[in-house]
Amino acid sequence: MRKFTTEKGDNMRNYYTAKEEKELLKSMTILVDTRENANGHILDYFDKKKISYKNKKLDYGDYSFMLPVNEEFDIRKPIFFDDEIVVERKGSLTELSGNLTKDRTRFENELIRKKDVKFHLMIENGSWEIIEKWQYNTDYKPKSFIATLNAYIARYQISIDFIQRVYAGAFITRLFHYHLREVLKCFSCDPEDEGGD
Repeated sequence: MRKFTTEKGDNMRNYYTAKEEKELLKSMTILVDTRENANGHILDYFDKKKISYKNKKLDYGDYSFMLPVNEEFDIRKPIFFDDEIVVERKGSLTELSGNLTKDRTRFENELIRKKDVKFHLMIENGSWEIIEKWQYNTDYKPKSFIATLNAYIARYQISIDFIQRVYAGAFITRLFHYHLREVLKCFSCDPEDEGGD
């Protein structure tokens, strides 16, 4: 589990109450890679739901999140989670098929660089069935498409998430919310309960 530290390198306090945990979850700020584009529908969702976000160059993926400075909770420098979990968004199967053919080396290098990061490949308006029926707009054959995706799942331990475009912002937000909630769980219990006998 991640070890939170202060600006001076000291450990943060080791637990939060349920109320504090809720406040920390509300303070989550989504990171949007500076190279990400054609994502107005996602940013509109964040704006509508009053979800904080900021642009930041990410080494891999298009989205991750952070906790901002918060003296009340002893967070004296931002805590970034782009070394733990990211979402790589593809706007369509057509776009993804291009990544798996003409941009294959660049795309696979990104998967290699991500190492132990939880990498979610979110594909808008796609499905295994759509691939199987060749209902996308390229010459990339379904058998090759499916073989490559399954090989990447096995080789790089990525998750493939087919999402309707209208739910993309909600998917990203909830994925990060529940990841952060799990991280905070170890800080939300009574420290006396953690040591055992």
